[in-house]
Amino acid sequence: MRSVVVVGAGKIGSVVARMLAGTGDWTVAIVDRAAAAFDLLEAHPSLAPHVVDIDDSKRLLEVLNGAFAVLSAAPFHMTTRVAEAAKAAGCHYFDLTEDVASTRRIKILAEGASTAFMPQCGLAPGFISIVAEDLIKRFESLDTVKLRVGALPQYPSNALNYNLTWSTDGVINEYCEPCEAIVDGIKREVPPLGEREEFSLDGVTYEAFNTSGGLGTLAETLDGRVRHLTYKTIRYPGHARIMKALLNDLRLRDRREVLKDILEHAVPTTLQDVVIVFVTVSGTRGGRLEQETYAHKIYSREVAGRVLSAIQVTTASGICALLELVADGTLPQAGFLRQEDVPLAAFLANRFGKVYAKGSAG
Repeated sequence: MRSVVVVGAGKIGSVVARMLAGTGDWTVAIVDRAAAAFDLLEAHPSLAPHVVDIDDSKRLLEVLNGAFAVLSAAPFHMTTRVAEAAKAAGCHYFDLTEDVASTRRIKILAEGASTAFMPQCGLAPGFISIVAEDLIKRFESLDTVKLRVGALPQYPSNALNYNLTWSTDGVINEYCEPCEAIVDGIKREVPPLGEREEFSLDGVTYEAFNTSGGLGTLAETLDGRVRHLTYKTIRYPGHARIMKALLNDLRLRDRREVLKDILEHAVPTTLQDVVIVFVTVSGTRGGRLEQETYAHKIYSREVAGRVLSAIQVTTASGICALLELVADGTLPQAGFLRQEDVPLAAFLANRFGKVYAKGSAG
């Protein structure tokens, strides 16, 4: 069995660790700074908890030494510390960050590395780019690529039409940081929460608006090849208006800890969620302008006797699948790996990636 280290024992990290340990093919060390984080982690012979502060680089390196890979499910602002430790330990590196600055730093760390560095291995960024590239390669030339993703409550019941299903820090960060896009062939930054649009899917109306990080490296990959490229987060109508008031009018974008405290004490979490993946690509084929769309909904489900939210299932499965695609040689073994370089068919054929397959019930 190969050994892997999972950093972060929260909503996603704990699921990643249990999934890998349950295969019988991986021994898993899970790391968190708080011993209480392991209280709800079911015991497993292939799973070992370690209380380690990520700021303690010496201790973190001790845990990483000899591991095949490290998977970071730590908060986005701690991502680069784990990546630096991975390079020092000589192990493969994967993370779930949507933070653009962190990914730029990881790309630098990957230069000349003897192991693979693959950030943004979740849903968006992550799977959304794999789907987009699968559509893109069907066209002779590109015009417009639209990526839309949302993790939404199935039964919204408050003014925000939202429940917490993921990292509160991550949600706030993507609502506040500049967003990459390609507009009229020019790569540029656009403001978060802007350019709101509405669309319908299966008879339900949604809104979508700019958020940061969801494109991953696609803006760089498609620069000079596409006229328009945008990424937007999907919510139920009305959400963007309230978040704009909180972040801009009440200036809580400058007091993110206050906003986090408000959201976590006022907005309940839920396991009854749905993940929506909606990608549209238009371009030319045979001299004609054509369009293809990928639309898929993934719901919360029971996994190994435990109900998991859709965002837990998709995010954890995504990073686990990519780990195994490196382990089995499908993906390169060294340097910086982009999500759009992953073949969709290989991803969906993986035992973890299959949860994204249409018709999959878990």
